Amino acid sequence: MKNASRRNFLITAAALTAGAAASAMPLVTMKANETAKYPVVHHVFFWLKNPSSTEDREKLIAGVKTLSKIETVRALRVGVVASTEKREVVDNSWAVSELIFFSDLEGQATYQTHPIHLEFIKNCSHLWEKVIVYDAVDV
Repeated sequence: MKNASRRNFLITAAALTAGAAASAMPLVTMKANETAKYPVVHHVFFWLKNPSSTEDREKLIAGVKTLSKIETVRALRVGVVASTEKREVVDNSWAVSELIFFSDLEGQATYQTHPIHLEFIKNCSHLWEKVIVYDAVDV
C-alpha cells in the first residue's frame, strides 16, 4: 500500500510539472528577457457546464480576452485542449484556459479586484461548471 501511495504521489508530481512546462510552450513569441520581466503567472482552467456547446466556448474565450485590457496584465494567452497524445498524466478534461503574466504580486492582486475582471465573472460564470487556478512565481 505504501508503494501505491508513493507511486500516486510521483504520478501527480510529474503531471503538475509537465503541465507547468507545457503551459509555457505557447510563449515562443515572447523573448526570454520578456518573460523574465513578468515573473508572476496566473493559469486558470475552465470546465464548461455544456461541454459540447461551441457557442458557450466561444463566449467564454471572448470574455477571457477582455481581461487583457486590465493595466497590470502584461501578457495573456487563451487556449483550448490540444490534440496531443493521450497519456495517463495528461488532463484534457477542461475546455478553455487562460494564462496571464504579471510583473509582480501587487499587479496580480489588482487584477483580482479590477472592475473588468469582476465584470468577466458576472458575465461568464454561468458558462462554467468548474474552475481551477494555479498561481506561480519564478524562482
